[in-house]
Amino acid sequence: MTPKRRGHNEGTIKERADGLWEARVSLPGGKRKSLYGKTRRDVQDKLRAALRDMDAGLDLTAGRQTVGQFLDRWLDDVVAPTLAPKTVSSYREIVRVHLVPALGRHELTKLTPQHVQALLREREAAGRSPRTVAYIRAVLRIALNRALKWGLVSRNVAALTDAPRAVRTERRPLTPTQARDLLTAAEGDRLEALYRVGLALGLRLGEALGLSWADVDLDAGTLRVRFALQRIGGTLTLKEPKTEKSRRSLTMPASLVAALRAHRVRQLEERLAAGPRWHESGLVFTNTIGGPLEPSNVLKALKSRLAAAGLPAQRFHDLRHAAASLLLAQGVPARVVMDILGHSQIATTMDLYSHVMPAAHEDAAALMDAILTATG
Repeated sequence: MTPKRRGHNEGTIKERADGLWEARVSLPGGKRKSLYGKTRRDVQDKLRAALRDMDAGLDLTAGRQTVGQFLDRWLDDVVAPTLAPKTVSSYREIVRVHLVPALGRHELTKLTPQHVQALLREREAAGRSPRTVAYIRAVLRIALNRALKWGLVSRNVAALTDAPRAVRTERRPLTPTQARDLLTAAEGDRLEALYRVGLALGLRLGEALGLSWADVDLDAGTLRVRFALQRIGGTLTLKEPKTEKSRRSLTMPASLVAALRAHRVRQLEERLAAGPRWHESGLVFTNTIGGPLEPSNVLKALKSRLAAAGLPAQRFHDLRHAAASLLLAQGVPARVVMDILGHSQIATTMDLYSHVMPAAHEDAAALMDAILTATG
């Protein structure tokens, strides 16, 4: 066999006895990596790519790791030890349902923006909401940022794709009259006080269901939001809120204090009726034997109560929107509303409830006009 000479800057390239071509490249630490191809041109291209990757700081010893293998490692080594259980569960669901079936078999280093864009387009075509599709992209982008940091890829292909255009659903919170109609219809209901907490203070459902009597001072008319009830691994669990702003102390209106007093009496009666079946949780809102309320049951009860009162369908979260809208419409400063809702930034409050502000702007203009045109 005629000896084959190396081309300029090729590294070590030779033809093997079986007819394949082999290029060998030296790695840090004295290791060497072999690259194979059917022709000299094949291995030349692979060698040039390997040298570029080395210059970019990539780890060539990682082997042919698939996207699925990398995501599993990322979930176990990065996500699970550092993030909240609910977030971990959410990331695992996105990886299991969306990312691995569509992208898992691809080699990590060969994943392209086209692969990711095709996944996002397919999910949109399948009827997934823009928010869900954007979340799929966000989880993959976060994962690939870690791959970039570890030197496994040279670019984040998810960041090179187009996120779906966000479609903001127009919120139609209850009007003041509708809010009063709901509370009138709920008088005597065992969840009346829960609806009042949502409307009066704008608590999230998890925050309301995570309230304990130890955090409620009926004499002072205050309550503290310190926990939220979340489903983690199939179990309802009390978890601290994600942000410092979500942990807050609030002053209750007198009508809510009265409702909570009546609710406490009703709960004591249920405790006596349950006898030994009662499981003391210390929670304000419980099922009939003292355990935490199932969120889905709360939503069903609210839907039924609204329908019976002839009111439009609402999520519990929409009661929070109603509370914010009513406060802003009454001239309560946006920063105060931000604190009541537990938003981390006032921009969040203003963005969510900008639809309420035109009326406030009109009032401000009328007041300024009265000042500047006043006559002595």
